[in-house]
Amino acid sequence: MRLLITGASGLLGLNLALHATQSHTVTGVDRGTLAAAPFDVINQDLLGSNAIGRILESSRPDAVIHCAAAADVDFCEGNPQLAHQLNAIVPGRIAAACASCGVRLMHISTDAVFDGKKAGSYLESDLAQPSGAYAVTKRAGEEAVLEASSRAIVARVNFYGWSLGGRRSLAEFFVNNLRLGHGVQGFTDVTFCPMFVADLAETLIRMLEADLHGLYHVVGTQAMTKFQFGVAIARRFGFDENLITPGSVDGFGLAARRSHNLQLSTHKLSTDLGGNLPDFSTGLAKFYTGYTEDYPQKIQTYQQVPGPQRPVASHEMAS
Repeated sequence: MRLLITGASGLLGLNLALHATQSHTVTGVDRGTLAAAPFDVINQDLLGSNAIGRILESSRPDAVIHCAAAADVDFCEGNPQLAHQLNAIVPGRIAAACASCGVRLMHISTDAVFDGKKAGSYLESDLAQPSGAYAVTKRAGEEAVLEASSRAIVARVNFYGWSLGGRRSLAEFFVNNLRLGHGVQGFTDVTFCPMFVADLAETLIRMLEADLHGLYHVVGTQAMTKFQFGVAIARRFGFDENLITPGSVDGFGLAARRSHNLQLSTHKLSTDLGGNLPDFSTGLAKFYTGYTEDYPQKIQTYQQVPGPQRPVASHEMAS
């Protein structure tokens, strides 16, 4: 299968591309961040005139996995028009272009489309009630994709792992600070379902190979607070868990509101894939193994000298 992956320098995009190259032909789309990556790269800004058509024509993929997004929540809050362009307009254009030439599309969305006021786990059938520019624009992107292509997959995700710059995931935030003995705060009032990025990559490929379509929750199977997540990392890495202070997200001074409950049910996905999804402890062990085997340093060799760029990534950072 020939895969085209946008946002190929992002946390998900890069790890997904590296995983997919083991069994598929991969072309990544990037805006000049990657160098010497072990897969083909097209340097292109997705907002450029007819950029999407040119990319599809030159790469001729069987499927597109659209990871690129304006994913810094507070940046989106201060730049709602740009967030709308990147998170809503571009996905709709990609979906329409893919539909017109018979190319499968998987669009990466977020658990943040829910307002977090429900007790228990959210189902795919639950009403999305996004709050804030990031969540609103990501929900608009979901709608645009599903309207343009009946065969598309929309995957709502939450993940962690090692990124190109070493600062894109909540897990990296905890590791970077705890290994230096720096105290940090962990939110006790935000519940989420993190999945290790390599496990997510494998799951997304399985979904394409199984020819799924429609809306799916693709997150970890274990719900926890961000404080509990930090403690789990500290214990696995042998750091001092007492450096993590429990606190509230509401009193942290963030520009955009965060939802308190982002627990998503994965029953639909596990049923349609015919098996259990990866568990948290196994994913955390893989995350730690990458650390001991210098995986963070390895992927940094794929990075160009950074210049001024618009904040576009694949996931929210430490908040």
